[in-house]
Amino acid sequence: MSLPLVSQKPGVRSLEGFSTIGTGIYLRSTGEQCQDTTLPNVILIFGWMGAQLRHLQNYTNAYTKIYPNASQIVVRCNPNVFWTTTGTKQRRLMPVIDALEALHCFPSSSSAEPPPRILTHVFSNGGSLQMTILGHMLRRKYGSALVQQLITSTLILDSCPATGSLKTIKLAFSAVIRNPILRVIVLTMLYTMHFVGLGLSLVFGKRIMLMENLRIEMWNPRVLPWMGLHTPRLYLFSRKDKLIPWQDVTQHAEIAKERGMDARCELFEESEHVAHIRVEPERYWASVQGIWAAAISKGKVEDQRLLT
Repeated sequence: MSLPLVSQKPGVRSLEGFSTIGTGIYLRSTGEQCQDTTLPNVILIFGWMGAQLRHLQNYTNAYTKIYPNASQIVVRCNPNVFWTTTGTKQRRLMPVIDALEALHCFPSSSSAEPPPRILTHVFSNGGSLQMTILGHMLRRKYGSALVQQLITSTLILDSCPATGSLKTIKLAFSAVIRNPILRVIVLTMLYTMHFVGLGLSLVFGKRIMLMENLRIEMWNPRVLPWMGLHTPRLYLFSRKDKLIPWQDVTQHAEIAKERGMDARCELFEESEHVAHIRVEPERYWASVQGIWAAAISKGKVEDQRLLT
């Protein structure tokens, strides 16, 4: 597999063991097929807004230990993803599609390639937004081709999704934008966008709020085109999260269940936003492995159904 690498600016480091293939996009390729069909061979991680590499490394290191033969793609989330143009967002995510193609995640003329097994791990609303954008890009490129394949997959949602409020918007952006002058500028712009969206929603009688639209998109069982009603999804969240109310996540999971999705919840009591592994790491990773085992079990049942 050969992908163009991006040279790093002085003082900017990459994830240990990963190659930089785009701005804020990193790839760890094992260079070989994972022969054990009960394990994922591709892990796709969407980081939360402003996540530092050293924090993301906690997850990539754990995945390397649990699933050593799986390739990993990590997508960071810059705060400006919330106000840049759609075209800019899509151009930044193109290396993700290139990497997924190189890892044989999409239909090809070669029938010798086994179907991929993809674990997707999403953090907070920032990671959720990046994932939904990628989903739109893939559906435009591949259409229904991916739907025709039975792909074992799972979706892990850490501290998301939620609609949010002006208070949580301020908390979230204040945590990642340290410069006080820039913070005021950004918050003023976000507040303006919030009230403009609210006003347009009232005028036209439909939701135009970004976070509300995101929350609705996350109910799509094919939020990524290889997923479906058969894809187990795990919500990891906490009562102490000040940015994502646990009640919002619970409601989202309950509605997902009502719509036929296999949605499961793991509610933590003492952890802060995207910090569950610091408080209960064993429980966290046991939940991750448990939801993947559920995906494998569903895949075997579906295989038996197709053979009968």
